[in-house]
Amino acid sequence: MSDDRRRRLTPDERRAQLVALGVNFLTDHTLDELTIDEVSARAGVSRALVFHYFGTRQGLHRAVVLTARDSLLRASEPRPELPPQERFRDTLTRIVTFVREHRGTFYSLVRGVASGDAAVRTVIDESRDENARRLLDVFLELGAPDGDLLRVALRSWVGFAEEVLVELAVDADRPVDEIVSFLERTARGVVAAVGPART
Repeated sequence: MSDDRRRRLTPDERRAQLVALGVNFLTDHTLDELTIDEVSARAGVSRALVFHYFGTRQGLHRAVVLTARDSLLRASEPRPELPPQERFRDTLTRIVTFVREHRGTFYSLVRGVASGDAAVRTVIDESRDENARRLLDVFLELGAPDGDLLRVALRSWVGFAEEVLVELAVDADRPVDEIVSFLERTARGVVAAVGPART
């Protein structure tokens, strides 16, 4: 029996434990498979307690997706001390590594946009917006002309990159450097279609 089960947890600790169990569940399962029953069984607590913290299954999903999203964003936080192109490559490398180490979590985040819960979709859209903003910062530093076309192109590229990661990084043994190089080239191609960048 774990220490968490032997001692009484504070409300914040209990909620964090339940969310962590939900995130860990995504390692081998999809978000749709995550239920109140599953979390209560893994935590060794009643269904009523899980309902107390999250209200509904959708509330549980929102909390789990938010935590998973924040984990990905923290793991891929750009390193401002690096020059822009190097920073971009480093960030991509850490994203691919995260996907390799947290396949189910990433897959659930990407596919979560199809969720029937608008709040879950909002959490995922916020992640995509943040990744597009980080990408915009890089290419503006490299001299790309700012404007609506560039912003739309980069936001669209983020969705493309997610599909690439699902296909090439989640279930395959393709080298990380090969995936990163492909993503770099496609991002440059998208920016080139908008206007020249100085590199």
